[in-house]
Amino acid sequence: MNHIEPEANQLPEGIAAIHGSGLPVVLVHGNGVDHRILLALDEQLARPGNLQRIYVDLPGFGGTPALAGKSGLPEIADWLQNLLEGQLGAQPFALIGNSLGGLLAQEMADRFEDQILGLVLLAPVIRPAAEERNLPARSIIHEDEVLLEELGAINAGHYAQMSVLQTRANWEQFEKHVLPGVLSADLRAMAHLSKRYYLETLPVDRDQVWNMPVLIACGMQDHIVGFKDAKELLKRYPNASFLELERAGHNVHIDQPEILAQALERWTQLLQPETGENL
Repeated sequence: MNHIEPEANQLPEGIAAIHGSGLPVVLVHGNGVDHRILLALDEQLARPGNLQRIYVDLPGFGGTPALAGKSGLPEIADWLQNLLEGQLGAQPFALIGNSLGGLLAQEMADRFEDQILGLVLLAPVIRPAAEERNLPARSIIHEDEVLLEELGAINAGHYAQMSVLQTRANWEQFEKHVLPGVLSADLRAMAHLSKRYYLETLPVDRDQVWNMPVLIACGMQDHIVGFKDAKELLKRYPNASFLELERAGHNVHIDQPEILAQALERWTQLLQPETGENL
């Protein structure tokens, strides 16, 4: 029997798309974009044939309205917990988080400790406060002024702000997966988030240690969250695969898709449909 995926208008608010069937893998995007930035991983995640990919649009991004009242990181974390409880119940699942989504994935793993099977953290936020981040200087490995001129001022501005490898192939992936979320983001919601961008205790500062499969991938030219701070996570995830990728910025999976595809393949092979255990 062929699996029929639900239409977007049949999904709960906050769930942007569900692809495939099997072990649930929840994908959470970062600040200023939407779920489409993680659709770049979907082809690789579909290959095992036994993973259900659940793409989230956080409040204020994609098709999800901003939260009313206080709408900072603590409220978004509670919102995501409620969404996962309603969608998954007591099912075991895995999480993939990018940037802010990587911080939220760490938080959700701790909140769902009896259900979590594995984590992928792509350029994850470790410490929300910008002044506490260890960042490399902004650098561009390959600059293409001709390409930027062709894109027009608005698109070129968004692309130049984030790009490390300015090539047509890289731009095409950015245009497909990143730019739509950038252009549709609720700027007011982002402003509210910036005023309450903290968690009372950051996951990196907790004592709990996990032995589940974890993949951490960071770009060495990532001037947004850097790559050095993510090494602090190894005390919590001592068996993690940790990738520091050259020629990659904050959109690490866009800049180095082949390496990420290989790493994801290894990670999915380690996932087991049983309750996650923490040491």
